[in-house]
Amino acid sequence: MSIEAHPTPAARLTIPEYAMALAHVASLRSEDPFRKVGAVAIDFDNRVIGTAYNGLAPGYNADPDFWADRDARRKYMLHAEVNLCSLFTRGNVRLVACTTKPCTSCMQMLCAYGVKEVYFRDDYPESEADAIAGRYGIPLIQLSDYPQIIASADKTVLP
Repeated sequence: MSIEAHPTPAARLTIPEYAMALAHVASLRSEDPFRKVGAVAIDFDNRVIGTAYNGLAPGYNADPDFWADRDARRKYMLHAEVNLCSLFTRGNVRLVACTTKPCTSCMQMLCAYGVKEVYFRDDYPESEADAIAGRYGIPLIQLSDYPQIIASADKTVLP
């Protein structure tokens, strides 16, 4: 009987990397053709509380022309962070990861909900999130280097 050598396991994702990968997947659900944003909340035991993405209110189906004018439709869009905060109560979340830096109001809301750390992938220069996070002592960290696992469409699944 021979013993097969097992390959060395790949490095384990950190919790922020894991959260960002989930946020990326959540962003793929966004119906917004201009900016797809995903977010995830992790509790103090490193469990996923929920995932969310930007879009219109649940149950509202916009006609295709609605999406043509980005400026006109912006006021109707619910941000991923708003949708995410609807899934937990204050003080229950340690970490939030977003694919885009939170806007000013979303950063204010994350602070109000007692989030302890915020990670983001893409910068959003118009946001005052850096100043708000600094004022409240919340780390706001850009994390753009994380594993992105996307299945190839070429693979055939055999029974």
